[in-house]
Amino acid sequence: MEIENHKEEVPFEHYLDKFHTLDPKEAAQRLNILYDESAKKFQLRFLGHLYEVEYPDFHVTVLDKPQEDMEKDLLMTSLPAQTFIMRYLLEGQYISSSGKFMTFREVPTYGELYIQPFTGRCIKRLTYGFGYKLKAFSEAMEKIPGCEKIDMGDVAYEFELVNGYRMRFIFWEGDEEFPPSAQILYSDNFQFGFHAEDMVVAGDLSITTVKMLCV
Repeated sequence: MEIENHKEEVPFEHYLDKFHTLDPKEAAQRLNILYDESAKKFQLRFLGHLYEVEYPDFHVTVLDKPQEDMEKDLLMTSLPAQTFIMRYLLEGQYISSSGKFMTFREVPTYGELYIQPFTGRCIKRLTYGFGYKLKAFSEAMEKIPGCEKIDMGDVAYEFELVNGYRMRFIFWEGDEEFPPSAQILYSDNFQFGFHAEDMVVAGDLSITTVKMLCV
C-alpha cells in the first residue's frame, strides 16, 4: 500500500500489522466484548452504535444505521477512529467504573504530561466550536443513541464512548463579560483501560462526531 497521508496512515498500518497477530478470544475476554469465532467478528459499541469488526482484516461494519448514513459514519470513514479502536482491541482492558468521573488532569502521572495536547485538541476545540451554539450542540448530542442530558453546568451531556467507558461534555454559557467555557470528564475506569494519549483521541473523536451531527 502506498502511503500518502503519513500522519494517519503510518499509525494505522503499524497497528494493523499488530492486529493481524492478535489472539481474538483473549481480546474479547480482556475487554468483555463479544467475539463470534465462526464468523471471525468482534462486536462492540462506539458512540451509541453497534459495530462488527472482522478479524484479521479489520473491516468495520455498522449494524444499526441506514445505508445512506454510513458514508458519514466516523468509525467507517476515519483512519484515526479505526486506529483508536485497533489500539483498544490490542491494548485496552475492561474494568468496571465506580460511577465516579474525573478530569483529564486527575489521571495519575500521565494527565500532566498530555495536558497541553488535551487542552488544544479537546477543551479549546469543544469550547470554541460550540460555546456560542449551545442549541445546535444540544440537538447534536441528542442524536447520539443513549446520550443523556445531566444537571451540570449550564448544558451537559453524558454518553458512552465504547463498551462501559463513559464521558461527559459540560458547558458554561458566556455573557458580555466572560467567554463560554467547557469541561470534559471521563468515567474513572478510563485511567485503567486506556493510555492518556488515547483519552486525548477519545475527546477529539467525540467532538468530531458532534460536529458531524450538527450538519
